[in-house]
Formats: sequence, structure tokens, C-alpha cells
Amino acid sequence: MISTLLVANRGEIACRIFRTCREQGIRTVAVHSDADADALHARVADTAVRLPGAAPAETYLRGDLIVKAALAAGADAVHPGYGFLSESPDFARAVRDAGLTWIGPSPEAIEAMASKTRAKELMGIASLAESDVTEARLPVLVKAAAGGGGRGMRIVRRMEDLSAALEGARAEATSAFGDGEVFVEPYLEHGRHVEVQILADTHGTVWPLGTRDCSLQRRHQKVVEEAPAPGISEGLAEELRTLAVRAARSVSYVGAGTVEFLVADGRAHFLEMNTRLQVEHPVTEAVFGIDLVAEQLRVAEGHALEKEPPPARGHAIEARLYAEDPARDWAPQTGTLHRLAVPAGVRLDTGYTDGDTIGVHYDPMIAKVVAHAPTRAQALRRLAGALERAELHGPVTNRDLLVRSLRHEEFTTARMDTGFYTRHLTALTAPAPDPYAPLAAALADAHGRSRFGGWRNLPAQPQVKRYEVAGQEHEVRYRCTRDGLAADGVRVVHADAHTVVLEVDGVRRRFEVFAYGDEIHVNTTRLTALPRFPDPAAQLAPGSLVAPMPGTVVRIAEGLEEGVPVAAGQPLIWLEAMKMQHRITAPAAGTLTALPVCAGQQVQPGTLLAVVEEPSS
Repeated sequence: MISTLLVANRGEIACRIFRTCREQGIRTVAVHSDADADALHARVADTAVRLPGAAPAETYLRGDLIVKAALAAGADAVHPGYGFLSESPDFARAVRDAGLTWIGPSPEAIEAMASKTRAKELMGIASLAESDVTEARLPVLVKAAAGGGGRGMRIVRRMEDLSAALEGARAEATSAFGDGEVFVEPYLEHGRHVEVQILADTHGTVWPLGTRDCSLQRRHQKVVEEAPAPGISEGLAEELRTLAVRAARSVSYVGAGTVEFLVADGRAHFLEMNTRLQVEHPVTEAVFGIDLVAEQLRVAEGHALEKEPPPARGHAIEARLYAEDPARDWAPQTGTLHRLAVPAGVRLDTGYTDGDTIGVHYDPMIAKVVAHAPTRAQALRRLAGALERAELHGPVTNRDLLVRSLRHEEFTTARMDTGFYTRHLTALTAPAPDPYAPLAAALADAHGRSRFGGWRNLPAQPQVKRYEVAGQEHEVRYRCTRDGLAADGVRVVHADAHTVVLEVDGVRRRFEVFAYGDEIHVNTTRLTALPRFPDPAAQLAPGSLVAPMPGTVVRIAEGLEEGVPVAAGQPLIWLEAMKMQHRITAPAAGTLTALPVCAGQQVQPGTLLAVVEEPSS
């Protein structure tokens, strides 16, 4: 029997595994980097062990340090979570060799399936060699052989882009997984990403736990997942389950895993097998009424599964909340998460709590929100409503994008595919802030500054406040009268520092206002208070390119120096943040007149990277 479990991971998945351990009466051990010393997963575990030496982004890849931590803390089992070392056969062997129970498949099974190239060979599918790629075979997809999460992936539509895509994918894969192997496969433009959750024991039983659809993706990383996959015929669903069981049995698989497919034109194309728990496992748990982590622990202890899995009930949908700005090429965001709360009736899996800091070293996912209901339509409505009412105070998030995605006709009618955001991102990220949010912020700010509102016999001059909302500046005006605060076009029913009630055309609207310095949240709208008189020194020269996020300059285009001409859209600088590389491109054709950064330099948001001066007309 397992008595003490170390989770070789961080954040949301570590907290989620600890929750099951507490329910099972199992003591828990967390590991953490220096950057994570005060992270939620380190605080909620019974014991926490610092992983010394390595840089924060590499700490959780040090299997030797993690095994030492497990032994030092008296753990008798190790759960890898997902990502990091979860698909490393060497780490699995090291855990077993140390006399610890490994919560996962055998190292041999991981070895056979963790590399996407070897998995394809096992399933009788050949990858393309670089020399096999021709104009007729485009588009193709360059993928990392190890790991997942969309890292190390590039779509290639032109032959001249192939070499750069291979180089970029290798660099990103090496940074994220410590393995730069990549391969090439055909890219299906309008496929759906469908997968099958499996669970297998040491007695020969393999459960295919239904299907999941994960087609809504950005940067090849899943954003919305659901179970069962909608719009899939029973015949195709049965074929997917059969193929998944076949893949598991081919390597004598034990534990939880996922077999992934691309479905197009009613046909299933094998992608890979993930030999670990997946981020989206909660939707399967909701539909089947089971705890997959608890089942993993039981299987590791040698218990047998029932011959058949429990029956599926209803529909579940999961949305991943990210600290990122979809309107700015999904740029990750950092800062203090002042408030995180969702309405009752949905599941929240997170590695953060109020007051925590979202840093630069790890994936920007804040939480997963999961809704379960008897039908898909009900689950969609419940999840969209919960996200819309959630209190998310802190960095910019993808919350509004998620709500609009869940209500988009293409998604509600299950006609989506992996190109959903390619087609609809502009419309889904169009600024749509509440037009009365700036006024509510101004009235709440004004409350208490003068108890009598500065009343005088003569009409008061309007007070002016300026705010930035979704990249646009808004100016609001209000007056202080003997009856209190007033504004044109609305009736101010009530205003205090946290609550404002306005009546517009006979309809009352309530606004909850939370201010954290210049950062203000009015219901679901995020605002930044602007100074009354802008600082002229803060103005940037035309053509200035600034860092959209904190990160590291990992590469500067070859031959790029001050005075050289650049073309519109030409990649100039590559930034790495949260294990992803982001290209900074020239906004227009012109001359590079400034390049104040160099490779290896750490930059903060707003740091000047380059200036491209357009030719005078």
C-alpha cells in the first residue's frame, strides 16, 4: 500500500493529485524550484522539498534530484503528473531502481510510445523524411518527437520555409523537453482532434473510456476539450476505441494513457499515444463518474479493474484559462492574480490562489474550468455562464475568447475543427468591453474623495477620467452635484467604492468595482487608469517594437544591424517566454534604425527591442 506520494510536477496537476491523496489518506510530498518556493502546490503538500541548482525552467527536468527528494522525504511512490518527466523512460527506471513505486506504465512501454516517431512505426505508419517533402505534399507539420503541449510544432506551407521551421521546432523542443528530435507528417487542414482515454491494469484488462474532442487549439495546444466527442458516428467511435485498445495491448500498457487521432472525412488517422495522464482528464472523470488518479494509484498497488468500465452519463466540457492576450498573438501575461473565483456548479482545477504571482518560467495556464450536464447544450451553457461570471482579477486572460468560442455557432453545432481559431480569431477577439465600465470605475473612484461632492451654487465643471480598455483609450465625464454624483445619459442610483448602480433607459445595471492601484476590474472588464497628463518622455518613436511579454532574446535575425533595410513582416527577433518562442516582425518596410538588445538578454514588457523607420513619402 502506498503511504507517501511525491508528485514530480508543479502547479495545477500537483494540486489535483494531492487532492485525491488527501481523500485516500496518503501523505504528500511536493518538489519546487526557487521560483516556486511559495507556489500553491508547495504550500498544500504535507512536505515540500527544494530542488537546488538548476535554472527554474529546468529544475523539474532533473530526475536525479527528484529521486533524491523522494528518498529524503520518506516517500514510497512517485507520480509524474504530465509534461516534464512524465514520458521519460529513464526517469521511470530511476524511480523503480530506487525502490519506489512508479505511478505509470513500464519504462519499456514509455520508450515504445513516448517518441511519436517510434509510436508511428509500432502502429505501421511511416513519417516523412525531410527529403520526402515536396511542393505537392504541402502543407506539412513539423513536430517534436518528445513531449507535447504544442511545443516544437510548425506548419509549413511553402518549401522555402521548411528549413527555418525545422530549426525553430528543434530549438523549442530542446528547450521544453531536453530532446531536439523532430519529424514531418502531412498536415490535414480541416481535421478534428479526437482521442480515447484508456486505463489498464496488470491483469490484462484495458478500459477504453470513451472519446474526447480537443479541436479548439491555439499554437497546436488545446484550449477547449469535451467528452464524448460530438458528431462522431458510433461506428467511428467504436473504431477509435478498438485502435486505442490495440495500441495499449501492443506494449503491455499499464495505467492511464491517451491515444490521439486526427479525424477527417470520416476516417481516423493515428497521431500518437501519450503515456501519462492528460490535462483534459477531468471531462472523462465527469462523464464516467470516476477518479482517474485514484484508479492510477489502485493499479500501481496491483488491484484489478472491473471487467467493464462504468457507464457514461451526460456531457462534460473543459476550458483552459490562460494568462495570455489572444488579440496580441497569444502573448503570455505575468503579474499578481488578485482574485480567482468561479460560481458554484462547475469544477475548478488550479495551481493558484488569490494573491499568487504568475511568473515567466512556466506555462501560463491559470486553471481549468469544467462543466458537466445531461446534454452537450446544457454543459455548454453552464460553462459559458460560469466563465462569464467568474472573478478574474489580475493579468489579461483568454476568458472572453473562451466565452465567445463556446457560444459560436460553429462550435455549438459541433462543426469545428483544428482550424477554428485560424478562421475566427479576429472576430472572437474584437474589443467588446462594457461601454459603462469606465464610468462605473470613475464613479467608484470619486466616492469618498469629497463627501459633499464639491457642491457649489454655480454648475460644477465636469470631472474627467481616462482609462485604457482592450488597447483603446476611453474618456469619461461626471459631475459632483448637491444630490451626489451625476453623468449625462444615465441616472446614478448608487455609487460607493465597490458598487455602482446605473439606470440606463429605465434598466438598472449593477457594477462591482475592484481596484488594485491603476489596475481596475469592473465586473468582467479590465481597465487601466491613465494619468490625466501623459508623460511626454514615455512616448516612443514611430516604428518602435517593444517586448510584448517578459522573456529572453534567444535569437536575432542573421545580418540584422542598424542601417539595414527590412521588409514588412520580416522576422527580426525571437523571444522565449514560458517555454514558447515568439517572433517579433517588422511592422512595415523600412530601415532598422535601432537594435538595443542582444541574444541572451532578459527583457520586461515594454522594453524597446528595435525601431524600423519607414521611408518618408
